[in-house]
Amino acid sequence: MAYELYYWDGIQGRGEFVRLALEEARADYVDVARQSGRGLGAGVMLELMHSRLEAHIPFAPPFLKDGELIVSHVANILFYLGPKLGLAPKVEKLRYVANGLQLTITDLVAEVHDTHHPIATSRYYEEQKQEAKARSAAFISERIPKFCGYFEQVLQQNPKGSSHIVGDTLSYVDLSLFQVIDGLRYAFPNAMKAYATAYPALAALHDTVSKRPNLAAYLRSERRLAFNEEGIFRHYPELDVAT
Repeated sequence: MAYELYYWDGIQGRGEFVRLALEEARADYVDVARQSGRGLGAGVMLELMHSRLEAHIPFAPPFLKDGELIVSHVANILFYLGPKLGLAPKVEKLRYVANGLQLTITDLVAEVHDTHHPIATSRYYEEQKQEAKARSAAFISERIPKFCGYFEQVLQQNPKGSSHIVGDTLSYVDLSLFQVIDGLRYAFPNAMKAYATAYPALAALHDTVSKRPNLAAYLRSERRLAFNEEGIFRHYPELDVAT
């Protein structure tokens, strides 16, 4: 039975972190909202979220349905899928390390979102533009170096001496870091101009992951949605101030 991925149509968003793992593993899955069409698919997703028949309904997408099991939250979904798809460390204790890294990525993604919506998600960007400028300036000068510096250090100190973030083989965390770097380069191209020299291990990881045959084929396909100003990683030139 194919996995069912539930997420909004038209944006990469948080759902993309799950898609990358499914695509790299060439897993059989259905992107429910996209396959059904924007209106119908979203309706199916919302109906499931508000169901009175399901014992454990998800709070928000993305969530994954595997038979009768519903798994929500990106890090939790990947923690579940990783071993099944061959994208988790074989050593069990390292799976918890991988999960911790993925949860740190979750924190980073939340901060990226808040650069353009620092006041409320219910308000348009134009209604909080001044606050977004201040938030983005702090994010660029303080938080990008904080997070990227951390992941760079973890990569360089990997006891396995590999080019992967945890263990000596590709994991879902590597795929997620690829997406983070891709997203930051889209949202803040000026601020990220020097990232390759500042964080060489991260840059190498991004390039290596992008050239993997399965992932490269996905990135070239129509299944890979383009970044846009409705997703998490948004490019507003007025927010992209190089430090």
